[in-house]
Amino acid sequence: MENKQATLTRGQQEVYDFLRERLPDFLRPPTLDELCQAMGLKSRGSLHKQLQALIDAGLVAPMNRRQRGVRLTDSAPANEDELPFLGYIAAGRPIEAIAQPETIAVPDTLRTARPCYVLQVRGDSMIEDGILDGDWVVIEQRNHARNGEVVVALIDGGETTLKRIEQQPGEVLLHPANSTLNTQRYRPEQVLIQGVLVGQMRRYR
Repeated sequence: MENKQATLTRGQQEVYDFLRERLPDFLRPPTLDELCQAMGLKSRGSLHKQLQALIDAGLVAPMNRRQRGVRLTDSAPANEDELPFLGYIAAGRPIEAIAQPETIAVPDTLRTARPCYVLQVRGDSMIEDGILDGDWVVIEQRNHARNGEVVVALIDGGETTLKRIEQQPGEVLLHPANSTLNTQRYRPEQVLIQGVLVGQMRRYR
């Protein structure tokens, strides 16, 4: 690593140092345009050349369809806390979650030791629990939950929703946290638990 860094030009070193210091500030690996804006650069082409040199030096991971955004290689610490970002989930009426081959940075304190993933909330049905439209929720992947936990529920094999669950003999109730909305009632075979809420992130800018 030290030998590779010694061969970098001043411009390449500045880009590399910026990535080491600032990548954790991004909720997901930034695109070239996002990185250009964050660094206050006007020339996208110049930044692309610097990144290509860092890719050739083995310090930045190659960008392709599966690896969206600018990332440091596995030898750097910036990617250790990334989780799969699987798309959007409604906190109102059920909608289908959109699978996307991306990752998002998540602090260790907001996840568990079990496999986790991230969804972005759309809707206002959980606002009284402090889950707002646009929030990112960290979901521990499992197919069971205790009553009162907030779950990702797959309804009738096709649509997902984020609700607080109550499981009774012969019935599953999905409770919103919005006093203007009604509880959703389903037969147990209609509801498949896909995970339980364990963390939450919000952006203010």
